Amino acid sequence: MSLDLKKIREQFPSLNRPAIFFDNPGGTQIARQSAERIQRYFMESNANHEGVFETSRKSDEILNEAHAAMADFLNASRAEEIIFGNNMTTLTLHISRSLARTLSPGDEIVLTRLDHDANISPWLLVAEDRGCKVTFVDFDVEDCTLKLDDFERALARRPKLVAFGYASNAVGTVNPVRKITDMAHAAGALVYVDAVQYAPHGPVDVQSLGVDFLVCSSYKFFGPHAGALYGRYDLLDGLKAYKVRPAPDSLPGKFETGTQNHEGIAGVLGALEYFEWLGKTFGNEQEEGLRERYTGRRLEYKKAMTAIRAYEFELSRALLETLEQVPGLRVYGLTDPHKLDQRVPTFSFRIGDKAPVEIAKALAAENIYVWDGNYYALEVTTRLGLEDRGGMVRVGAAHYNTVEEVKRLGDVLKKITK
Repeated sequence: MSLDLKKIREQFPSLNRPAIFFDNPGGTQIARQSAERIQRYFMESNANHEGVFETSRKSDEILNEAHAAMADFLNASRAEEIIFGNNMTTLTLHISRSLARTLSPGDEIVLTRLDHDANISPWLLVAEDRGCKVTFVDFDVEDCTLKLDDFERALARRPKLVAFGYASNAVGTVNPVRKITDMAHAAGALVYVDAVQYAPHGPVDVQSLGVDFLVCSSYKFFGPHAGALYGRYDLLDGLKAYKVRPAPDSLPGKFETGTQNHEGIAGVLGALEYFEWLGKTFGNEQEEGLRERYTGRRLEYKKAMTAIRAYEFELSRALLETLEQVPGLRVYGLTDPHKLDQRVPTFSFRIGDKAPVEIAKALAAENIYVWDGNYYALEVTTRLGLEDRGGMVRVGAAHYNTVEEVKRLGDVLKKITK
């Protein structure tokens, strides 16, 4: 069953305006279910943690349900493997401090030049503090795919930690997560995956991937500004947490420092309820034999994300064809129409010598919202030789975008180039 875009867009109140949102890689619009969950939290259960009175009990029930739902969304083995925090960056900086205690001078950390800086700088700081060595894996500048032979050489030195992204927030490349994870584990390394960019676009199954840690942010998948980290229970349980003394020593509380963003976590639950609705409404459990592997809420999430991924292949194809028709435009990243399964619908480009910020301004004047610059993917724009030239223009579709919006983008870009 294909997606009914009219019904989909009705779930996003902020789309009811004369604007085209292609700024999604920096943050999607919020689903109605998420916004309503936040409002209900404030009206019905706004209280601090672990009180004996009604609003506190209700608040804790919502937080517990959000942990369980997020575990189902990522197919974690238990709710205690989910840690909520402000965002992916904050969570990574937090957990990296605990992981740093397990490292010694001379230990190696492997990073990639394709990553967002939130999965680079925390580990550079760890290396600085602990005297570790950092090795960067390069990417092919022609199609922006990771060089797996670089990975093999780096892993031959038996690193203790390997950090990489599920999908590039700059150029849309989807990395072979399971393959890299198996390679890293064979070398004795822990694996830390940034799934922020991939989570809105396809199913994430931490058990199938075999990763040790995986982190994402709900404002990239139709929820509020909040982050979630998955970690294998045995690893999280054994790590030293930097926390205040009265905080619990058990999971997930030992890593959820201070009073959490309760209304935000309620909003995460609402975003996941949107996916559940989408799976029940448009999903097909016969695809890939989903019912044989998933049940209940996990099945609905899987159906939803599988349907989204299928529709977004159409958007990616439309975006690629549209951009390639603009005179002087160069797309950075995979442009082979037969390899759309290796990218998400996030495309970055330049048009001749035109400054990316000026193109973004011209598009904004036509009510088309896009990003320009480096999007915190500093290593990407530096490696491509674009950091000192204003970076790139980034256009990113979500499943509420339409092919008609893509065509409108093409028309405006052609006008800009004249």
